[in-house]
This record gives sequence, structure tokens and C-alpha cells, in this order.
Amino acid sequence: MNGLPDKVRVREVGPRDGFQNEPEVIATADKVRLIDALARTGVKRLEATSFVRADVIPQLADGREVLEQIDVRGDVAVSVLIPNERGLDNALELRDRFQEINVFLSASETHNRKNVNRSIEESLTGLEAVLGRAREAGLRCEGVISVSFGCPYEGDVPEERVFGIAKRLREAGAQEIAFGDTTGMANPRQVRGFFAHAREALGSDVELTAHFHNTRGQGLANVLAALEAGCESFESSFGELGGCPVPPGATGNIATEDLVSMLHEMGVDTGIDLEALLGATRDVAAVLGRPLGSHTLVAGPVEWHRD
Repeated sequence: MNGLPDKVRVREVGPRDGFQNEPEVIATADKVRLIDALARTGVKRLEATSFVRADVIPQLADGREVLEQIDVRGDVAVSVLIPNERGLDNALELRDRFQEINVFLSASETHNRKNVNRSIEESLTGLEAVLGRAREAGLRCEGVISVSFGCPYEGDVPEERVFGIAKRLREAGAQEIAFGDTTGMANPRQVRGFFAHAREALGSDVELTAHFHNTRGQGLANVLAALEAGCESFESSFGELGGCPVPPGATGNIATEDLVSMLHEMGVDTGIDLEALLGATRDVAAVLGRPLGSHTLVAGPVEWHRD
């Protein structure tokens, strides 16, 4: 096994990526309580909500209220998802409540059309304007590229296309690029080569982040492959919440508690208190009233009973 980092960074995306994919709308008070609990687990990056139009994602229509009410410690960076300049305008009215933004597009024309009804070039042009304005406002910026490892409609997605999109985002102001395995098509061998090539293509001045879904049960295997290729930043969702609106069957992100459990067992520090995280996951399971996909939630942390 290649050398692993001593520590990695984890962004919890459940309050946005997870909640937006639930069939019911979670009460604002429950969202606030859950975000506050997550912010006290030791996680240092937390995606709280989005500024997508309420008629498009009604589950996050209370984004403003959530940001106004959460009580997050100063050492936790709160991020919001921004779809376009109008979304940025709305978010900037609450500029003091968050520190980072995420912008997104897909690496295949078909998925991008189905997801946001734009071509890749149309999305890039709009997001370049968003990133420039966000940097001027002092915000840290992440660009998220969906279906980076394969598209359910088009199949293979060439790395050169993904890295070309990433370069445009970097040049527009993105300090971090996240590569999404949006429908769980990636495999560890592919991931290992992808992140080695991504660093060569993008240089050392941009953070590379892995965003894996567990659609086919390969999420943690892909994490290990990314680690071995030098990736030190990951996104995940408590309870394995989340997915993708298109296509059907695109199930959730890797569970944050499964990710943290595996990393800690391998001696890789996350700074996250696993027991506190599991408490937040039990709470969201109770709010949703259904079993969740998290393995560690069911089995509990590993107990070695060592003296």
C-alpha cells in the first residue's frame, strides 16, 4: 500500500446534499439542530444549504432561515451552494453567516442538460462570473464537477474534458475542485489513476477533493484509492444521505461516520469525534423515521478492548 497521509480534511454535506434529496421537507428547527450538532463533532467544513430557487428544490427553500438561526463555532467553515449570479445575490445578503461557496456543473453534456438545463459552456460562463464576484466578496470558492468518473447517459467521460473544466474553474477563482462520482460508477483502479493525473494537470495551487457516492457499494474502496494517489480532502454525508435528482437510483453519498471510522482505524486523523457524529446521525434517522444506509450506525465503532 502506498503511503497514506497522517490527516485529511472532511466536508460534511448532508444538510445540503442530503436534505435536498429527501422526499419530504425537513422542518427548519430540525435542520438547525442537526447542523449545530454536526458543527460540534470536530468537523471543520460544513455545507449548510443552497440558494437554488425554491420551486426547483423546495426541500431547501428555508436556506435563509437556516443560516440566520444556526449557531456554528468560528473554527467551522460554513459553505452554501450557489447555482448562478441571482443565487449569489441572495446569499450575499447573509454574507456574515458563511465563509465558502460551492458552484457546480457536470462533465457530460447530457447530465448537465438534465440537471440544470444548460450546456457545459453555458454553465461555465455563468459560473466564472459567480466565482469572480465571490472572490471579490472574500469568499473561499469550490468548484464541483459532477459525473467526473462516468456518466449514466453517455458512459465514459474523458479525463481531459474533466481537467479542462477544472482549469476553467481554477482560473476563474476556484481554490478547490471536487470531483464527483455522482452515480457511483467509479472503481478504485480508475480513481487511483485519475487523482494522480489530476494533480499533474492542475498543479499544486488548487485543493483536490473526492466526492464519492456509495451507489454500488464501492465508495470506501474509492476513498482508499484516492488516498493512495495523494488526495487529502473528502466530502461525505452523515447517515449516507443524498444522491442525485437524475437519474433514478442514484443513491447517497458515502456515510461520514463510515468514512471517519475507516480512516481512524487506518491511523489517518480527521479531527472528528466519531461518537458525537453518530449522535447526530441517530438524530437525523429519528427525524426521517427510517433506517439509514450507514454501516457504522448499525454496528457501532470498532472496540478493540486493548489495555
